[in-house]
Amino acid sequence: MSVTALHPLDAARTASRLALTVGVEEEFLLLDPRSWQNAPRAAEARAALPAAMHERSQVEFRRSMMEMVTPVCADLPQLRAALRENRVAAGAAATAAGARLVAVAATPVGEPDLEVVDTPRFHAIARHYGPIAYDPALCGFHVHVGVPDRELAIQVCNWLRPWLPVVQALTANSPFHAGADSGHASWRGIALERWPSLSPSPYLRDWSDYERIVAELVASGVMLDASMVLWWARPSLRYPTVEIRVGDVCPTAAETTVVAGLARALVATAIADIADGAELPRPPEHLLRAAHWNAAHAGVGGTLLDLRSHTARPAWELVADLVDLVEPALDRHGDAAHVVDGLAVLREHGTGADRQRRSGSLPAAMDELAEATVTD
Repeated sequence: MSVTALHPLDAARTASRLALTVGVEEEFLLLDPRSWQNAPRAAEARAALPAAMHERSQVEFRRSMMEMVTPVCADLPQLRAALRENRVAAGAAATAAGARLVAVAATPVGEPDLEVVDTPRFHAIARHYGPIAYDPALCGFHVHVGVPDRELAIQVCNWLRPWLPVVQALTANSPFHAGADSGHASWRGIALERWPSLSPSPYLRDWSDYERIVAELVASGVMLDASMVLWWARPSLRYPTVEIRVGDVCPTAAETTVVAGLARALVATAIADIADGAELPRPPEHLLRAAHWNAAHAGVGGTLLDLRSHTARPAWELVADLVDLVEPALDRHGDAAHVVDGLAVLREHGTGADRQRRSGSLPAAMDELAEATVTD
């Protein structure tokens, strides 16, 4: 099926008028409360979770990581409440296991235990990718927005590509690496470039094009198998959603909620444009990669690359453009005040990376971040 034939799909027109569901997966580090090195206590922490919250946890690749997942949510207040519940429960479980739960996106000091979690799947990944798999842990968060049609999901991912560097910059929360300031707002964004299948999604014609390209990448060895599609936006294979996975884990539940609301509005705007037959953007691949590198390097503290004009612009001007673009979708979902007010707070106080750097020392930054993880 061609892209032209996809635009007038009744499903796209219907979905563009409906409120879209949203859910979030958040990855956290478990840190030693004295040395702030990674603590391999995930199994003990998960075991300490109450039964209802244990169902919201997932096994992660490293033994110093803990992942919590929200239910499918209809609105942002429901999402924020679920995020808070997850963080409070996981924080208490981490304490019971002798660690602290910290919403930081890159290992700040070091990873003494380099073993991956003992599952056949994780061992296969480690064998295939070698030393890359033993890099210190990195933590992101993934927003799932309900898109029930895979063909439509492919076109949504195409539409999203020019705007995901802006989302990435807003979430920058990992300036430290190996005990020192890395010089980057998101060391996670820089370090993940070592993984060959972590990248912007390619421009795809349709679902059959997706299947063909994935098969080719598996044949090349870049992907171990079809589940290793780790693009910044992708159609989920497990859920009827588009999954946006570009962001660093945010310091607070409030910030996660704001970015999730912005992500839902982007998907809703994409669906409306696709239903109207709008031409999908296709920025040059070299500039798309450059824009993501710049976002990881600078956050929103400098300039970002505007992929419409191919020029560098003040980051907050580009954020304002994004908000203007998605304003109808924000209004339709009742999210406008929540997202706009949240972005104003973020602009006043800075990203997680900015706030960590203002703490004065790495231990002080981690202590403050650990508190914010479970109290805000």
